[in-house]
Amino acid sequence: MTDKKKFNRIKVVLAEKEMTNADLAKALNVNQATVSRWCTNDTQPSIETLFEIAKILEVDAPKLLRD
Repeated sequence: MTDKKKFNRIKVVLAEKEMTNADLAKALNVNQATVSRWCTNDTQPSIETLFEIAKILEVDAPKLLRD
């Protein structure tokens, strides 16, 4: 069994902001499945998209990344 690397904290920050995957998907004009894959760390958003997400969630972009 392999451990999946977790690079982002999008799911955590969405919960802190009381937002859903659907809310973020709508704000970014992307498919909800795309946001779901980011939240489970199956895929990662581009750097540009990460900054857009940070703006929408009103956080600094580094808050969306794990140490």
